[in-house]
Formats: sequence, structure tokens, C-alpha cells
Amino acid sequence: MNIAHIFLIDLSPIWLTLKLAGITTFILLLVGLPAAWWLSKGRSFFKIIIEAVITMPLVLPPSVLGFYLLLAFSPQNGFGKWLQNTFDVQLVFSFEGLVLASVIYSMPFMIGPVKSALQQLPVSLSQASYTLGKSKWQTFVKVLLPNIKPSLLTATVLTFAHTLGEFGVVLMIGGNIPNTTRVASIAVYDAVEQMDYASAGNYSLILLCITFVMVSSVFIYNRYQAKSPLE
Repeated sequence: MNIAHIFLIDLSPIWLTLKLAGITTFILLLVGLPAAWWLSKGRSFFKIIIEAVITMPLVLPPSVLGFYLLLAFSPQNGFGKWLQNTFDVQLVFSFEGLVLASVIYSMPFMIGPVKSALQQLPVSLSQASYTLGKSKWQTFVKVLLPNIKPSLLTATVLTFAHTLGEFGVVLMIGGNIPNTTRVASIAVYDAVEQMDYASAGNYSLILLCITFVMVSSVFIYNRYQAKSPLE
């Protein structure tokens, strides 16, 4: 593989992928952390159902999830039709649709690790914070989250990396529109179909390197945090 050829390929799918992953991760940090906190407190039947729905993207084939999202986002059906008629917004074959689909698809990677980490914290930690006059939100942000930094970092990196590798869902929702929905995984598939294995290899190598650096950083950070002061 000619490394110099990497700089000659169209890098717009890489930048679009990074943009999609960044926006998706940011949104899930905003909505996923409070959701994980809520799910970690108690085990009502309603919460079990919600958690099952959130977890389903882990086991569903991406094409199945993408198909149902395509039906939901379509201007001819339900939610998509309402958005089109009310706000003149079309989610199918648009970057906004990719973002919403990615948020749904990557949600368990953010919520799962954070929820598990919060459940492992001693209840006395929250109780002590309440005794000192902190509200529930202040306790969550200033006490609980700082105590689950490794899990929070893991969830953030997994969410970002998982979005980088999306294929089935983004293909169903976004198609292959240059500079709009043609992310790196679609570019790899497109290059292979055209038997342009050099470009496919270069796109794959870039994604491989980005993912390796991110995942390695998590292990290095966790190793650093776990080191004994005596080592």
C-alpha cells in the first residue's frame, strides 16, 4: 500500500465521519448521562422496558434498525411526514437524519458503561452530598461523575469509535451522497464495488489508525489510574 496515495484520495468522507461521530458523541453526553443516572436508580418495570429498548441496537442487525428508521423518517409516513409538513425538515438522505440515526444506534455504548459504573458507587456518597446541602443535579455533576471518570471516558470513546464504523444504518438512512451522507464506511464499500482496492485500503487504514489510537488511550488512561503509588 502506497502511503503517499492516502493524501491523494478524497478525504471528505473522513472529515464527514469525524463530524458525525463528534456531534453524535456530544449529543449522547448531554442526553445519555442523565438517562444513565435515571436508569441506575431503582428497577421499576417501566425502566426495564426503556433499558431493553435502548439496548436493542446492540443485538439487532444494523440493516433491520436502519429499515425501521427509514420507514419512520420517510416523508410518506408518520414522524417523517409530520416533520416534513410542520417544519419542512426531511431526515431521509440528509446529514441531520444520519445524526439522529447515529444517536439511536450508539446510545447503548454511552448509557451502558455509565449506568453500570453509577450502580457500583456506594449510596453513602450521594447521601453525604445531600447532607451537605447539594441538590440531586449538583450531586450527579460534582460528586458522582468525577468518581466514574474511567467509565465515562470508556463510554465516550466507545460511542465515538462505534459511530466511526457505522455502515448498515447510515447506508439505509443516508445513502451515498458526496459531502452530505457519504461517510468513510460507505466510501470503503463504494471503492470495493468499483474494484478500487487501493482507495478502499487507504480509507480503511485511516479508520483503523484513528480507532486504534482512541481505544489505546482508554487502556493507557485506565492503566495509569489503576497504578499503585508505590509502583
